[in-house]
Amino acid sequence: MAADWLGSLVSINCGATLGVYQGEVSSVDQTSQTISLRQPFHNGVKCPVPEVTFSAIDIKELKILEIRNGSNGVSKRSLPDPSSSTTGYSGRKDKGGGCGANGQISSAPVTVPGKAEPRIQEGGMSPSQHYSKSYGERHVDMMSQNKGFRRRHNSWSSSSRGANQATPKKNGSKNGQTKNKDDECFGDGMDDVLDEDFDFEGNLALFDKAKVFSQIESSDRRGNGARSRGTPAEQTPSRYRHDENILEAKPVVYRQITVPQPEAKEYSTDSGLVVPSISYELHKRLLSVAESYGLSLERRLEMTGVCASQMALTLLGGPNRLTPKNVHQRPTVALLCGPHVQGAQGISCGRHLANHEVEVILFLPNFVKMLEAITSELTLFGKTSGKQVSSVKDLPDTPVDLVINCLDSHENTFLRDQPWYRAAADWANQNRAPVLSIDPPVSGQEQAVEAKWSLSLGLPLPLPERAGRVYLCDIGVPQQVFQEVGIKYHSPFGCKFVIPLHSA
Repeated sequence: MAADWLGSLVSINCGATLGVYQGEVSSVDQTSQTISLRQPFHNGVKCPVPEVTFSAIDIKELKILEIRNGSNGVSKRSLPDPSSSTTGYSGRKDKGGGCGANGQISSAPVTVPGKAEPRIQEGGMSPSQHYSKSYGERHVDMMSQNKGFRRRHNSWSSSSRGANQATPKKNGSKNGQTKNKDDECFGDGMDDVLDEDFDFEGNLALFDKAKVFSQIESSDRRGNGARSRGTPAEQTPSRYRHDENILEAKPVVYRQITVPQPEAKEYSTDSGLVVPSISYELHKRLLSVAESYGLSLERRLEMTGVCASQMALTLLGGPNRLTPKNVHQRPTVALLCGPHVQGAQGISCGRHLANHEVEVILFLPNFVKMLEAITSELTLFGKTSGKQVSSVKDLPDTPVDLVINCLDSHENTFLRDQPWYRAAADWANQNRAPVLSIDPPVSGQEQAVEAKWSLSLGLPLPLPERAGRVYLCDIGVPQQVFQEVGIKYHSPFGCKFVIPLHSA
């Protein structure tokens, strides 16, 4: 009786692990309880081996797709349903075998289609046409159907496979199995697509950049919530530039310093703040009030020396010149001082420069009696490596790196007629080194030495054009001291002690 089922087409469901096999029955062994299929298909994909043998223990469900009874052709069949082969199994495990002793199948129903059911199959063929073809021919027809069916077929096939599949008993090798699967899944319908060139210009012309960016901006405005409500003038921008402040700032007031008697000349800082010049009388009064509150002459000399030395070190090259690796090129500074407060300021600057490994040559004429401030500064300067000379002949014949001029005084103008003054001024003008003047006199007095830079203290004086570029240093006068002399003052220095000034 087992021979009556040879040649029939069956579908064997071996569970989620082994999957579903379809094929033509080639042999049925009742003794060993096995069934073999030729030209098998595993989960809708043709197997690389010609025949597969199953044990009754592995069979969960068996369906007869087509019964071939000898040479009479097709007598009974059930129409194949891909979904029933994956999810329609009953889940029973009959250890007695999927095949009975009489060779009949007990686990799958067999339906006989009536003559009044001319149902058309999915591929567009009638049942009679479907039965008249062999199983291999029908598979070829199914593989040549449209791409939509191929995608559904592949999805159904891949979903019926489990994560960990065990290999059933097979007759044959596994060589080429992956290649055949790739060819059957991806091998069709790609030649036409690859032959067509992609139209970059045409697709680029379809992109409207202005429209897309307008949509992005409109979506940003809608996403701002409360920001997007109100008139356009009241709306807060959703994005700020890197130089914009999110917080609303008050308008900048550039004239933050006002004096009771403004001079004709005004200066401005790099940030635009206006710094007015003051007369020498107001400057003298300011220092006198500051001294009455404790800002003594010694403190002012120290602050002036520090600020002037910092400026001089910057002019000499700063960190590019003054490094431990550049000991053989130490800068040389000639310091020209007179017997007055301005001269004491220059000596204080020279002491700080000498402490920073600068070769300082101090010129100061011999006087029988000098100011106490000069005597104190000379005592401190004598403890440095600086050199002091009293004659112009002892000054270097070669150009130095910088000349600091402290010869002039605001009050003692008669010193300009002294021989030592004229000799020192001539030496400075003939030397090709740039000149820095510390606290130069006001414009009413013509300077004997033309300077490239001038350093003013506290607030600038109306300096002449020969004073060069003007700098301002902070000597530590408190704000209320400025207010006491009638000056509305707000510090223009920021984070620095020496700032450049520009003619307004």
